[in-house]
Amino acid sequence: MSTALHRPVCDLLGCTDPIVLAGMGGVARSELVAAVTEAGGFGFLGMVREPVPLIRSEVAALRARKIERFGVNLIPASTDATLLEAQVAACIELGVPVISLFWDLSLKLVARLRAAGIIVVCQVGSAAEAQAAEEAGAQVLIAQGIEAGGHVRGDCPLFDLLPEIAARTALPVLAAGGLADGADLAAVLSLGAEGAVFGTALIATVESFAHDYHKQCLVAASGDDTVLTDVFHVNWPRGAKVRVLANSVTRGARGDPFCEVRIEIGAEGARPIYLFSTDSPLRSMTGDFEAMALYAGTGVGHVAAITGAAERVRAIAAEAMSLLDTKAVAAETIGLASPACFAGEVDEAYMGFAAQDELLLALNGVLESERAAARVALRTVAEVPQDLKPPVIAIHRDAARWCNVLTQAIYRLHGTPSSKTSAAHDKAMALADVAARLGFLNDARREAVEKLHALLPKIRDAAIHADLVAMLASHQQSIDQVAAASPDPGSAGGG
Repeated sequence: MSTALHRPVCDLLGCTDPIVLAGMGGVARSELVAAVTEAGGFGFLGMVREPVPLIRSEVAALRARKIERFGVNLIPASTDATLLEAQVAACIELGVPVISLFWDLSLKLVARLRAAGIIVVCQVGSAAEAQAAEEAGAQVLIAQGIEAGGHVRGDCPLFDLLPEIAARTALPVLAAGGLADGADLAAVLSLGAEGAVFGTALIATVESFAHDYHKQCLVAASGDDTVLTDVFHVNWPRGAKVRVLANSVTRGARGDPFCEVRIEIGAEGARPIYLFSTDSPLRSMTGDFEAMALYAGTGVGHVAAITGAAERVRAIAAEAMSLLDTKAVAAETIGLASPACFAGEVDEAYMGFAAQDELLLALNGVLESERAAARVALRTVAEVPQDLKPPVIAIHRDAARWCNVLTQAIYRLHGTPSSKTSAAHDKAMALADVAARLGFLNDARREAVEKLHALLPKIRDAAIHADLVAMLASHQQSIDQVAAASPDPGSAGGG
């Protein structure tokens, strides 16, 4: 079943909606993957450094629930070479359909997995890494922003990194880093992603293998409670940073993290858990959980409760759909939009309609403008006074919604949606005065309305025509809201 969220990457992975469970080590086991999958998303088993018997049993558990499309996450950099070889061999033998890789890139490993018919997904933290992964043979990229919980590869904010990677690659790109709800999904789709990877929001679920202590800490936290640190390093290469909730370890109250003495603070069966290790609290562990790595992304403040994973996935999809779906509005306007019944028999240009190439060019131009508006609003909301936040958030959501409507229209016309952002973004962000920036943004959106008015008579496709009629009405409402709320340029400051 396809929805307005469906993207080509969904067909590649085998899911309905582009909502992806991160392959979090220890946390993402078969119970969680199954719940996410059955709700329409796609899940990775977090099998980093796990023994082969566990990989086999987790895969068997998924297949017992009739789940055939899933992934396994492996991280060569943090895995003993002998164990890694056994893991890879087992995944190939088991016919695991998708494997995701992170940190160091091995061309030989990517080639081996591709030769076995496995779809290879690579998570990257920079445009250079994305290019290297594509050249190595990756079929899907995950652009990870610095806001991500757990191990963080790069140092770039997601909303800067994502458009840069999307503009440089023909591969489908998933977004990761600080994402927690449907508004976040809508936002990354508007910036060129084909889907979103969720970690923190899915740790705080009934089915995750995280210990209840970790889950409760997430529910109680805000984004300001997270820190990026290298103090949790045992089992990983030195200098690898992680984003976690601040605790006694990150505050320096547990001593020197790089001393040679290993202090046991817990256990998982016979396996000791050491202070400063990368282990996070799991159901199967006992010990001093406060001193363990409590992984969390900056979106943790939007995680208000522990719920079922399927419920959370459906809520994310529903919220994103509410921001993106215009079918109800289109139905109301379809009568006004329909051209004469015999138009299908006549040449497009003769009837006054735009040829397909002309229409695709125009739609991509509007898409680039909407993407600029979405990015400017997203980056501006933190700077405006409290009374201006609602209309600026409304601009972002409105622009994100229409980016996706335009993307779907372009796909319907068998075109390729542009991944570029119009020059209006850089011009707007160059204005330090917030009121001036909002005024510029509103003027740019008025220009977009004028372009849409000029384009409408040339559109023959009834559904696309109806979408743009609805877009016009939505834009005008948004423009009026911002104009009414904005002070005169020069009189507003950041807040």
